[in-house]
Amino acid sequence: MKKIVLLVAVCIALVSVPVFAQEEEAESSSSTNYYYVNAPIQKIYPYRKGYVVTYRKGAIGSATTYLPLEWLEEESGEVSKLDVILLGPGTQWPYLVVYYKDGELSHVRLYVRKERSHETWGDVPAGINIDDKFDNVETIKLEF
Repeated sequence: MKKIVLLVAVCIALVSVPVFAQEEEAESSSSTNYYYVNAPIQKIYPYRKGYVVTYRKGAIGSATTYLPLEWLEEESGEVSKLDVILLGPGTQWPYLVVYYKDGELSHVRLYVRKERSHETWGDVPAGINIDDKFDNVETIKLEF
């Protein structure tokens, strides 16, 4: 009889441990509010002050965002706001991922094709001055 009671107690203990672990995990993940937004790139234009990125918005629309080169630099021990990841040959289409933490911009990852001959790369025409688009850029909100 003692063995049966002991066996039942051990089974109850083993079953209850994962339940408590799930509750603790849910509480810790909801307090961070960390999320991302992903968008396929239509065109990316390198400019002297950053990148001009035109991305797909919905089924047929597009929108443009400006990513300053300043974001590539690490700021006094902090991680840079912009990472440019070069995609090798293959079929993967370039895309943009914007990460937010507690509603504020955390960082941006730009996945682009290494080959500058890829159709997503473009050039800003000579004589076009869009420096003001890169001044005082603190955050970006992608449109959808």
